[in-house]
Amino acid sequence: MMKSLPNWILAEKLSACGANVSLSNAWKAWKNALDRAAPGLFPPDVIVQVKAIACELPALHEVPLSRWSAAEIARYACQSGLVATLSGSTVWRWLHEDAIKPWQHRSWIFPRDPQFSEKAGRILDLYQRVWNGKELRKDEFVLCADDKTSIQARARRHPTCPAQPGSPIKVEHEYKRCGAWAYVAALDVHQAKLFGRCERKTGIAPFGRLVDQVMAQPPYKEARRVFWIVDNGSAHRGVKSVERLQDKFSNLALIHGPVHASWLNQIEIYFSVLQRKALTPNDFSSLQALEERIIGFQKYYEQIAKPFEWKFTRKDLNLLISKIKTPWPDSARLAA
Repeated sequence: MMKSLPNWILAEKLSACGANVSLSNAWKAWKNALDRAAPGLFPPDVIVQVKAIACELPALHEVPLSRWSAAEIARYACQSGLVATLSGSTVWRWLHEDAIKPWQHRSWIFPRDPQFSEKAGRILDLYQRVWNGKELRKDEFVLCADDKTSIQARARRHPTCPAQPGSPIKVEHEYKRCGAWAYVAALDVHQAKLFGRCERKTGIAPFGRLVDQVMAQPPYKEARRVFWIVDNGSAHRGVKSVERLQDKFSNLALIHGPVHASWLNQIEIYFSVLQRKALTPNDFSSLQALEERIIGFQKYYEQIAKPFEWKFTRKDLNLLISKIKTPWPDSARLAA
């Protein structure tokens, strides 16, 4: 389909004698009129078809790309005969209307746990202070726990230089390894209170020491019930871990999330904050210096922290599950 110039009447500036003031003014007026009319040069069905192409994987159209760009969509639309000419900027404007961004991608793990909905729902309820349909009491608490493994201490071969006018912080590329810590931590999701310890390695014993550290102090020691949300790591996996911990602490309830669903565990949010704020760039002269930074940041963060605004609820979970159960489009199956 060819672009056709719209009907327009040039509103020209006229001199006292009725002639144009200048050719330059006439050209600017013509260009402005054309720009205003440009969005209407393509029929709506063409715009819809271009958006449909953007929502399909390039492999479906036998294009050797992993993802589209606006320019490549425009090029394909022209090559396929959909339009005669089309610019990438025009395609971008059309896609921007519906927030379609095929040049971006996000990794995800397809739920494989047969009890995904049930396990995830329990955790989401706890975040809303609900358990088995009943609201939690004031003396019931919810903690998220996990470990951040292999946090290395890297001593740079040249001192890190602080920021200067016109120059960012400079960090030497080469470093010497000084060992690594495993940071085992827990977060009270409703109190924004943190507990953590640096261990040489992860496992049942290090995690047990963290539990002892938390459950030995108020208000958790005297609490009616303390829910611990964990993943399925070896340190706290399966029924044996439930029995082991509940035999030691009668008021402890260990709640396992679905397999490969760490995004449901709020301690992971804190780990990302720790990584950005305290561990990057990585420049520590020793393991002791690294430990001091980790524990020091934990205390610092507690002073300013507020509970995370967790907005993903059971309603959102049910919507996600319904989308997952929807058959994949042909383009997705082809790429898979």
